[in-house]
Amino acid sequence: MNLPRLTAVAAAACCLALLPLTTASPAGAAGGPAAADRPLRQLAADDHLRIGTAVDMSALADDAAYRRLAGSEFSTVTAENVMKWEAIEPRQGEYDYVAADRLVDFAHRNGQKVRGHVLVWHSQLPSWLTSGDFTADQLREILHRHITDTVRHFKGRIWQWDVVNEAFNEDGTLRDSIWLRELGPGYIADAFRWAHEADPRALLFYNDYNTEWTGPKSDAVYELVSRLRAEGVPVDGVGFQGHLGIQYGLPTDMAANFARFDRLGLATAVTEADVRMEMPADDAELATQAEGYRRLLDACLRARHCISFTVWGFTDKYSWVPDTFPGEGAANLFDENYRAKPAYRTLQEQLTGRARPRSAE
Repeated sequence: MNLPRLTAVAAAACCLALLPLTTASPAGAAGGPAAADRPLRQLAADDHLRIGTAVDMSALADDAAYRRLAGSEFSTVTAENVMKWEAIEPRQGEYDYVAADRLVDFAHRNGQKVRGHVLVWHSQLPSWLTSGDFTADQLREILHRHITDTVRHFKGRIWQWDVVNEAFNEDGTLRDSIWLRELGPGYIADAFRWAHEADPRALLFYNDYNTEWTGPKSDAVYELVSRLRAEGVPVDGVGFQGHLGIQYGLPTDMAANFARFDRLGLATAVTEADVRMEMPADDAELATQAEGYRRLLDACLRARHCISFTVWGFTDKYSWVPDTFPGEGAANLFDENYRAKPAYRTLQEQLTGRARPRSAE
């Protein structure tokens, strides 16, 4: 067991009591919660939990209502796209951190921590990488350099990194990717070691979707992180993305699944929560959506070492869902006019009056 890394997880949870608070109205005249309501970040702090959102940088720059909510409701932020490889190294050896640095600066001004997303993924890679004729040794050095340069650039400013993202298929086999084909399965352990060398204080996560419940995929992740920990690989946590669709039914065993990872001594986190539905949305669908969010948060709150709960965007105005899943949408806590939906109220109610023990106790 890597005790210094566990201490870092505990310390991160403990410092929530020092979280800067805001009393700004989350949605003001747009029809959101009244000024007397406590924002989610305050309520979550009572549970020794950080609550976050992915951030669309164009919306952050151009939409004052979006910017106000992003700063007042959440205690962590995740880069929706601007920390992905194609964004920060569009040409080999030429890094562009400008947009990502803006997000980190925004977080600093608002007393927020930052989740880094993502270091190693099969998607959104630059064309020079995917179309290049690299040997396995060259590709390994390219990956090493990318992780090292990126993590060092943000050293001391990133709370959690999604180090490896979506490495498994639904049946629990490793995904066919450029990394697996050319470097073999050892690339996963290497990525964590390199990230730790670049910033020993950052918490390092494996992140994936459809792993919130028990099944072949979550079993494979469990086996992976168990083995890596036994080998001394610096894996600190597992991220459950939380992309749900009500038309498929809501998972029922998420709390038990979170708990088994918790018993490994790992931090856990919900990293990309949204609950989509077939459009147009009606009141019954919105009520089911609220239950989906409630189950995700409940699973996190029941896990002693679940340290953060992040939604993948908070308003339907900028949701990724309609473009990715035609005919589906309305996946977020606020509608396109920043009106709070039943899901938002459900999270408020679920967090109110609770007092979850700190993971360090």
